[in-house]
Amino acid sequence: SNNGKRYTKEEKASIIKRMMPPTNESVGQLSEELGITEPTLYKWRKEARSSGNPTPGDGQSSEHWSSEDKFLIVMETYSMNGAELAEYCRKKGLYKEQIDAWRDSCLNANGRESSQTKQLNQELKEEKKRGKALEKDLRKKEKALAEAAALLLLRKKAQAIWGDQEDE
Repeated sequence: SNNGKRYTKEEKASIIKRMMPPTNESVGQLSEELGITEPTLYKWRKEARSSGNPTPGDGQSSEHWSSEDKFLIVMETYSMNGAELAEYCRKKGLYKEQIDAWRDSCLNANGRESSQTKQLNQELKEEKKRGKALEKDLRKKEKALAEAAALLLLRKKAQAIWGDQEDE
């Protein structure tokens, strides 16, 4: 911390809170306002995060956020109107669609099958269909093969009976 000032747990907690959802104040602004160096603020936030507080953002791609983070975002945004949500997304570098998808996942987590399960089932169905088509194809080929074999056999019998007609 700057000029050796020690911060009480409470002060530190309230500063960390400002860096977290839903306010997500920027480290740069806080640093300027409070005279605390950015590295210190980043360190505090990192510590807070590793002790289980959600602080998504900070350029971290939303793909890498934990389920807990996503859940908290869903909770935070649940009652927002369109404009608030748009502003929130802009701040977070998120898309409304992502939040909607996470919300659906949360709502569907209990009860209906998750979209991943649905997708898997869909893929399995398609695999089965493909398998059926292949089997059908194979049966056709086997049938054609059997017919060819039968014709070959008949030709051999005919040759045996009437002699070889290839040398006409």
